[in-house]
Amino acid sequence: MTATAEERRQFASDNYAGICPEAWAAMAEANAGHAPGYGDDAWTARAADLLRDLFETDCEVFFVFNGTAANSLALASLCQSYHSILCHETAHVETDECGAPEFFSNGTKVLTLAGKDGKIDPAGVEWMVRRRADIHYPKPRAVSVTQATELGTVYAPDELKAIWAKAKSLDLRVHMDGARFANAVASLGCAPKEITWQAGVDVLCFGGTKNGMAVGDAVVFFDRALAREFDYRCKQAGQLASKMRYLAAPWVGMLAGGAWLRNARHANAMAARLHGRVEGLPGVKVLYPRQANSVFLELPPAVREGMRARGWRFYDFIGWGGARLMCSWDTTEADVDAFARDLGELARAQAA
Repeated sequence: MTATAEERRQFASDNYAGICPEAWAAMAEANAGHAPGYGDDAWTARAADLLRDLFETDCEVFFVFNGTAANSLALASLCQSYHSILCHETAHVETDECGAPEFFSNGTKVLTLAGKDGKIDPAGVEWMVRRRADIHYPKPRAVSVTQATELGTVYAPDELKAIWAKAKSLDLRVHMDGARFANAVASLGCAPKEITWQAGVDVLCFGGTKNGMAVGDAVVFFDRALAREFDYRCKQAGQLASKMRYLAAPWVGMLAGGAWLRNARHANAMAARLHGRVEGLPGVKVLYPRQANSVFLELPPAVREGMRARGWRFYDFIGWGGARLMCSWDTTEADVDAFARDLGELARAQAA
């Protein structure tokens, strides 16, 4: 691989990107002097208040290191060990958490639903609940939706409200995996409350890492009663940061000036540009609607290997084998154009 290829921004994951300036500056500012530990500092209080302002409601907020912990602990707070969690078959809590939701809930079973373009629907939820009602079956207790989905699609407010209505009728709680929640808000152009508590979400795991932070998710309980003793869950799971200000301060930097949304809008725009540049290339098929910051492509094997030989990295174990291309807060038009140019050259050569 050439030096240029090694230094270029990649499309394998938005986790590849560095820390955005706003998050970095806030961490530097928080680094001055001493501050109380374990979340009793001014930065943590300010970050929690900013999230309450953002969602326009008096929610309970906790900060953890990563999405796996956020999702797993949040789901564990909704369930007993004999319960089950309903989610899409491609959901991160099913495919990429290494069994953590089951582990932290002491055995709650994850049950998967099919659904077009990475989304579940009310009929699928009801079918899974109604299929068995005997004591031998793990009783469904929670529905988990991923926003944006693992296939880059986005639930509209009405879709979420329909799932909520069905969940409520079946006595189910609603959890939202929001690793790319900012990208969903940017895509929809809505207020964050419209796709969370106003659409029936009980608890949101709001991802910061993919949005421009170093680490960190915010677990936001809109139903505060469900947050009872959640601080103990965090401590037991190794998620109570002793120097909590370094998890909280980036949220202040991102939220206070709106960088969280600017970053998401930019990443989405770069994905839209990429989609436009590669759609229609010979032998290249776009697999799912482009709604957030990802593009999924079906590539001929020779083209796929040719792109890797040119130094490009992308995942093909997500989205049923398609090449997943993720855009980040720092992806540039030049990055997109360079990738599209190489892909076009290889695709046309393959087709010739």
